[in-house]
Amino acid sequence: MKYLSLLAVAVMFSACKNTDKPAVVKSYTIEQLYKNKSIGGAGFNADETKVLIEDNSSGIFNIYAINLADTSSKQLTHSAKDSYFSIGYVPGTNDFLYSADQGGNENSHIYLQKADGSPVKDLTPWANTTNSTNGWSADKKYLYVVSNKRDPKFFDVYKLDVKSWKDELLYENNDGYSPGPVSKSERYIALTKSITTDKNELYLYDRTTKATKKLSNDKDATWYPAAFTKGDSSLYYITNDGSEFSYLVKYNLATGATAKVYSTNWDVVGMELSDLEKYYTVYVNADGKTRVLLFDNSTGKQMDFPEIKDGEAKSAVFSPSEKNIMLTVGSSTSPNNLYVYNFERKELKPITRTLNPAVSSDDLVSAEVVHFKSFDGLEIPAIYYKPKNASKDKSVPAILWIHGGPGGQTTTSFSNQIQFLVNHGYAVLAVNNRGSSGYGKTFYKLDNKDHSNGDLKDCIWGKKWLQQQAYIDTAKIGILGGSYGGCMVLGALAFHPNEFKVGVDLFGVANWIRTLKSIPPYWEAQRKALYEELGDPYSADSVHLKKISPLFHYQTINKPLIVFQGMNDVRVLPIESKEIVDGVKKNGVPVEYITYPNEGHGFTKKEDQITTANRTLAFLDKYLAGKK
Repeated sequence: MKYLSLLAVAVMFSACKNTDKPAVVKSYTIEQLYKNKSIGGAGFNADETKVLIEDNSSGIFNIYAINLADTSSKQLTHSAKDSYFSIGYVPGTNDFLYSADQGGNENSHIYLQKADGSPVKDLTPWANTTNSTNGWSADKKYLYVVSNKRDPKFFDVYKLDVKSWKDELLYENNDGYSPGPVSKSERYIALTKSITTDKNELYLYDRTTKATKKLSNDKDATWYPAAFTKGDSSLYYITNDGSEFSYLVKYNLATGATAKVYSTNWDVVGMELSDLEKYYTVYVNADGKTRVLLFDNSTGKQMDFPEIKDGEAKSAVFSPSEKNIMLTVGSSTSPNNLYVYNFERKELKPITRTLNPAVSSDDLVSAEVVHFKSFDGLEIPAIYYKPKNASKDKSVPAILWIHGGPGGQTTTSFSNQIQFLVNHGYAVLAVNNRGSSGYGKTFYKLDNKDHSNGDLKDCIWGKKWLQQQAYIDTAKIGILGGSYGGCMVLGALAFHPNEFKVGVDLFGVANWIRTLKSIPPYWEAQRKALYEELGDPYSADSVHLKKISPLFHYQTINKPLIVFQGMNDVRVLPIESKEIVDGVKKNGVPVEYITYPNEGHGFTKKEDQITTANRTLAFLDKYLAGKK
C-alpha cells in the first residue's frame, strides 16, 4: 500500500447487461444493513474446542469466543468506546490477547485477558507508542512484539516472557528498517527498507555475527519476507523482481540459493506456513478478488479446498494440531463468515451467520468487474454495482466510488454502505485508477509524481463509461471517496468543476504540503518513499504539491459538497477538512460538515457508520437525485 489507505470496499465480476428488466426489490434501512455483523477470526484455543474472534454486534468491535460444538458465541470483552481486535489465544491456554488504540489515534497496545477473569493487563504500557505482535517463539514461551517505545521514529523487536510478561530487547533498529519474521532459533530477523513506494530492499540480520546481509538487488522491485522454516534452513519471501507480478520464493540460508515456489499472472500478496509446517497457504490478488491456495508443504502440491456455496475463502488460520483450519469466507452479497474444516473427517462446518435475517441476499447486488478505456487508451479496471430496478425505461443516478491510497484497490469485500446506496437506486462504479495495487508494477507506478492528473482523468473517463449505459441518468453523476479518494473528490470538484454534480469527501487530503509534513513519527521508515512518489514538501516540490492541493483552488468548487472527519485522525488532520469546508462555504455552495470526536482515520463505531450512510443518502437524494 502506498499511503492513507481507506478500508477496502468492493467486488468483482464480468460484463454488464443494459437490457435487463428491472426487478422489484425490498428497500432496506441502513440500520437493518448494519445489523449485519462484521467479524474477524484470530485462532483456536489449546484443545481446539473454541475459536477467538472480534465481532461488532455490540456496536463496536469486541472479543468473542465461539464454541465449535454448537457454534454458540460468548462475549469476552465489553468495550463501549474503543474497538478491540483479537490477536489470539496464549498457546496452551484459554487466556487471550487483543489490541486496541484510543479513539482511533493509532497508538495500538497489546492487552492480556486471563481466563480466570482477573483484571486486563496492558503488555505494552508505554505512553505514545505503537505496538504490534510478531509471532511466538518456537517453544511458545515468548511473544515477539514490535514497538517504537525506545525511539518514536523506529520500531524495535522485543520478546515478552509468557510467565512474567517482562520485555527483553531482541533487535534494536537505528537505521529505518521495518522488522519482519524472527527465525525459529532467534538467530535471524528479516528486515525491509523502503526506497520508494514501489521499491524496497530485503535484508537478513544475524544476531550471532551482528551482520546485516542484503538479499535484494538494486532493481526496481519489492521484497517482503513471509516465514522462516524450522532449523533456520530457509526463508520464504515475496518479490516482483524481473516480473510484472509478485511471486513466492524460497531462499536457502546456508547456500544462498533461491527457488521460485509459486507464481501466476496476478500478484501473490501473502504466504503463511503452518506451525508444524505440514501446510502453507498462498494468497493471490486476482483482479481485486482474493484467492487462498492450500499446499502440502512436504510435496509442494496444491490441495483442494472444500466447496463453499456461500462465497470464496479470503483467509485461513490453522489450528495448533493442524487437524483443523478456520476459513474466512465472503462474497459481494454477504458479510464475511467463518467456517472450520477438519482435514481428517473432511468436514466443513459454518460457525457464524453474519447477514441480518431480515435482509435477503436476493435483494442485494452482486458486483461486476468491468474495464473501460481512459483518456490515453489505457484500460482501467473497475468494480460495478447496477441497481436491480434500473432499466433503459427507468434511469438511475450514479456515484463514482474512489478508494484510498495512493496505491489502494477496491477489492471483493461486502460493503454495507455500497449495498445501501445501490438498494436505494444509485449505480456505483468503484474505479481502480492508474496507481492502484493489484494490476502489475507498471500500472502501479503510473501515478508517481502525476497525482491529480492521470489518476483523476481515469475517474472522469469512468464517468463517461457510466454515461454510455442506457439506464444511467447522464446528468446525475457524483463522486465519493475517502482518504486519498477524498482528495480525488475534492480535486474533481476543484480542477474539473463541471464534471460531477456533487462530491462526498470522507477525511480527504486537502493540503498535500501540510499532510506530508505531518506524517506520524512512526512512519519514518516510509517517509522518504512517500516524498519520492508525491514530492518533498521541504523542497522545490512544494510548488507542485500546492498546485495539486484542492485547498488552494477551493474558489472553483461550485457543486454541493459533504465532508466527514474523525477528530482523532493522525493521517489526515481535522484541519484539512475544516479549511476546505470553510473555503467552499465562501463560494455560496451548499456544504455539510460532520465530525466524530472519537474516531480516527476510518470510522469503526456502528452509530457513526450509520450516521455517515444516512447523511450521505440524504445529501445525494437532495442534491444529486433531486428528490423532494
